Amino acid sequence: MDIPALEIQLQTLPNQPGVYQYFDKEGTIIYVGKAKNLKKRVSSYFTKTHDNGKTRVLVKKIASIRHIVVETETDALLLENNLIKKHKPRYNVLLKDDKSYPWICIKNERFPRVFSTRRVFKNGGDYYGPYTSMKTVSTLLSLIKGLYSLRTCNYDLAEEKIQAGKYKVCLEYHLGNCKGPCEGLETEAEYIDNIKAIKEILKGNFKDSLSQFKKQMRDLADDMQYEEAQKIKEKVEVLENYQAKSTIVNPKISNVDVFSIMSDESYGYINFLQLSYGSIIRSHTLEIKKKLDETDKELLELAITEIRQRFNSNSKEIYVPFKVDLGENIKVTVPQLGDKKHILDLSLRNAKYFRMERFKQIKIVDPDRHVNRIMAQMKADLRLSEEPRHIECFDNSNIQGTNPVAACVVFKNGKPSKKDYRHFNIKTVEGPDDFASMEEVVYRRYKRLVEEEQPLPQLIIIDGGKGQLSSALKSLDALNLRGKIAIIGIAKRLEELFYPNDPIPLYLDKKSETLKIIQQLRNEAHRFGIEHHRNRRSKSALNTELETIQGVGEKTIVELLKHFKSAKRVANAKLDELEAVVGVSRAEKVYNFYHDK
Repeated sequence: MDIPALEIQLQTLPNQPGVYQYFDKEGTIIYVGKAKNLKKRVSSYFTKTHDNGKTRVLVKKIASIRHIVVETETDALLLENNLIKKHKPRYNVLLKDDKSYPWICIKNERFPRVFSTRRVFKNGGDYYGPYTSMKTVSTLLSLIKGLYSLRTCNYDLAEEKIQAGKYKVCLEYHLGNCKGPCEGLETEAEYIDNIKAIKEILKGNFKDSLSQFKKQMRDLADDMQYEEAQKIKEKVEVLENYQAKSTIVNPKISNVDVFSIMSDESYGYINFLQLSYGSIIRSHTLEIKKKLDETDKELLELAITEIRQRFNSNSKEIYVPFKVDLGENIKVTVPQLGDKKHILDLSLRNAKYFRMERFKQIKIVDPDRHVNRIMAQMKADLRLSEEPRHIECFDNSNIQGTNPVAACVVFKNGKPSKKDYRHFNIKTVEGPDDFASMEEVVYRRYKRLVEEEQPLPQLIIIDGGKGQLSSALKSLDALNLRGKIAIIGIAKRLEELFYPNDPIPLYLDKKSETLKIIQQLRNEAHRFGIEHHRNRRSKSALNTELETIQGVGEKTIVELLKHFKSAKRVANAKLDELEAVVGVSRAEKVYNFYHDK
């Protein structure tokens, strides 16, 4: 049964904050919304009964969904604002520019002023924000004013005017809020040092300022000015819990295209963010199928050209994760720090989420492609000559040296094949000897498969390091199977993968699918082995005494334990109770055994 495309999109949305966009069947954007959790919010449109008639009409018109993942709810709010202004969707409240968010400006002038504004000018100074609450701006400005003495006048404090004595200090100077640069009572260097510290606060670097605040708080407390100390404490708490700026909008980054890439063995995923007037106005991810094992650089260059043509982009600068060749007319920037790097990281995150969602969708509608991709990835990661469609993993279990057993679990096409799991009771080894036990079970397993002409695995995984791997290799040598089956060992502590005749282990990326499958195999083998070991120990402990009764067999013991639940209760049972379970003859034997004792 075919699953509708919209339903697949709903199933694979991420549980992350972001912005979602609804499109109708003509591809027109009809609604933009923000969400703390994209999956929950978008799904609610299709699972709830809506009282509002317009909402019901909107839901009926939705043909496809796109989304942009961001870091925080604040980022989602700002991005939603930008997209609504850009696209003016039919079902959104129209946002006017005169309702724009507040910024904090450090004016581009001698002895710079620091103030709030809703208007951003190209050469007006350094702007920080935008902030979603004027209260936040007021709190920050109050904090800055409490910590640093800054001028609030709008005088032109040119050096020659100050020397000419054109200005006189005002009330702010006498109140201690300003140090009087207008009369030359404060040097420009001192003032600029304060401005640098303020910029660090607005960038989110509060370390130095917090230290000064806390010192000020302690000094006030020492002077028993507790009310003032409490005010400073409240400011410290606000500062510590505040996220100073958004990565979504930055007025200094304008008319720029941002590209990032994620790839695997078969596909490349290229995300595109378009920035205009300091705002993200578009996000799109392109999936490209590899044909000739193309490099990320080749795929990215191809995708950039295609996407820029598709969206008619004329941006003169692009941000990318590495250098690409696009001719002389485009400036290529590889950001390393700051806001540019934050925006590139945001693009990469969206590429990663798109890739994850595609995997989930493929798993639903095309499971064969999903398996083929996993197998190709494992073949490459583990340096194998063929895809490991059939994998077997071995694990030994002997707790305190008793009842040594081993387990073999089998995965086919990356999934457990439980009907093929096997237990082994160690027969030829005395005491707890993991190496000899591993040698025995590997030999027994593949001797049987060869004799019965059963298919052999493409990969054997040994739970253990070099010692266990060497023991397993001895068995393969004895069966003339070395070289016919790939074999590796996995050490538990650092997840090291050992290969025959190679002293240097392989380390896989901790997030790689290959390592996750190997860990799943190892954990499953351990669970399966422990379960069998526990059963053997329990059976041994419970049955030892009952098995010594003359004339009482295994079937009788099972019936007794099933009814009485434990050997102790069997021993304490009355004769008539035993007779009701196993008959007169056997009941007398059991009863006499315990009561003669």
